[in-house]
Amino acid sequence: MLAICRIDDIPAGESVRFDAHVPIAVFNADGEFYAVDDTCSHQDASLSDGFLEGCFVECPLHAALFDLRTGMPSCLPAKRPIRTHPVSVHEGWIYVHVIRQEEVA
Repeated sequence: MLAICRIDDIPAGESVRFDAHVPIAVFNADGEFYAVDDTCSHQDASLSDGFLEGCFVECPLHAALFDLRTGMPSCLPAKRPIRTHPVSVHEGWIYVHVIRQEEVA
C-alpha cells in the first residue's frame, strides 16, 4: 500500500497523479476515492487531466469514457479497460494498493 495524500488534498470532483511503477490517477468522486492507471487505453493521454462526472472519467484527448469502479470503457474510441487499484482511507490518509501487471495475469 502506498500513502498517496490526505483526503483533504483531493477536493470532490478532482484528481491527483502519482508516479509508481506506472502512473496512477486517484479521483475523488463525491467522497468516494478511486485509483486507476493514469494512461488511457486508447492513446497515450493522462486521465488525471480528464473530466470527472460521477464515477466516470472522460479522457481529455479523444473523449473516451471509463468507469472508475471497473475500468471498463463505456464508449469509443477506447475498447480496452484500464486497470483499477484498491483504495482505502485510514486516519485521513488515502492509500492505494498498486496492482502490478503480473498480479492481474
